Amino acid sequence: MNLQEKEWWDKAQADENAVILDVRTMDEWNRGIIPGAINIDIYKGQGFIYEVEQLDTDKNYYVYCAAGARSGQACSVLNQLGFKNAYNLMGGISQWSGPVVNPNE
Repeated sequence: MNLQEKEWWDKAQADENAVILDVRTMDEWNRGIIPGAINIDIYKGQGFIYEVEQLDTDKNYYVYCAAGARSGQACSVLNQLGFKNAYNLMGGISQWSGPVVNPNE
């Protein structure tokens, strides 16, 4: 499901089962992340699927990338793998006006 920034962030903050998932590359990840995010690079192909299959299907996933295309694909993959709730951040982190932190601190 595609959500605008405010709805995506508000839902994630109010959700006790929320997992924020960044599907960008490690280089992109190192430039800054949305607080609390975990990273699984969708460009890993089958490796992405292996890592996603280790996640809890009962959690709700708030997914983002740079512009919203890869995270949209990731949400489709999550749904196909039996994840009930995957929310795509429309516009990605490039349009994000919320908090961004350095993942290495």
